[in-house]
Amino acid sequence: MSDRPRSGPGRGRLEPDAGHPPGRETAPADRRQSLGATGEQLAAEHLVRRGYQILERNYRTRWGELDLVAYDGQALVFCEVKTRRSGGQKGSPFEALGPAKQAQVRKMASRWLHERRDRPRVAVIRFDAIGVVFDGAGYLLALEHLEGAF
Repeated sequence: MSDRPRSGPGRGRLEPDAGHPPGRETAPADRRQSLGATGEQLAAEHLVRRGYQILERNYRTRWGELDLVAYDGQALVFCEVKTRRSGGQKGSPFEALGPAKQAQVRKMASRWLHERRDRPRVAVIRFDAIGVVFDGAGYLLALEHLEGAF
C-alpha cells in the first residue's frame, strides 16, 4: 500500500470514466473535465475540513462558472479552483488567474450575490484560489489554498 495521498475515496489515482469500455481511451476533453471535477471535489473537502460551509458548487452564469462559494462564519468566500498535472505545459495552477480571469470571477460573484437572497449577510467578501496538482499517474501531489488571492 502506498503512503502517497489519494485522489479519491479508496483510489490511488484518477480512473477513466465508467461510461467507457475498458481499454478505450477517453477524449482529452473528458480527461480534463474529470481532472477538474476531482480537483474541485478535493478543494471542497479541504474547505469543509477547515470549517467552511459550502453554499454552492459550479454556479453557472453567462460569463462562466463559479467553482465554489463558501462561508466560514465571518466571510463569504468565492473560490476559484485550478487543477493541473505536474509536468504539463500549462505551468502552475495559479498562472491562469490573471487580471481577466479575476474580473470574470468578480462579475460572476456579483451575479451570485444579487440572485441569492437567502445567503449569509457578512461584512467580508473574499476571493480565494485553490491550486491542485496531480502527477502523471493521477496521485495528488499538492493542494495549495491562497486566501485573499485577488
